Amino acid sequence: QVQLVESGGGLVQAGGSLRLSCAASGRAFSNYRLGWFRQAPGKEREFVADISWNGGSPLYSDSVKGRFTISSDNAKNTVYLQMNSLKPDATGVYYCAARPRLYSKFETWGQGTQVTVSS
Repeated sequence: QVQLVESGGGLVQAGGSLRLSCAASGRAFSNYRLGWFRQAPGKEREFVADISWNGGSPLYSDSVKGRFTISSDNAKNTVYLQMNSLKPDATGVYYCAARPRLYSKFETWGQGTQVTVSS
């Protein structure tokens, strides 16, 4: 069974940093892309970033470019999202997701981890 488990969320002040982790298990992800979405209260889930399993070709939403960095560690089967210079509008539940290739649909989702940025 494919499983994605997020961790690393929490409460941080504006301007601070957090690193989220997504531990993947249950299949070989060698040709997959793993990414992050977030859902703010009362809003739809939105794409944040994704990356190929080998660590190449990262993609970012315009709202996080230059502040967030996505990376992967194949030895640990884990994808990370380093979030710097956090703003209050980054508050929400962050979900890890996997898709088989670029531009395909994300087919596997984690349960999410809460990030709260206070002003």
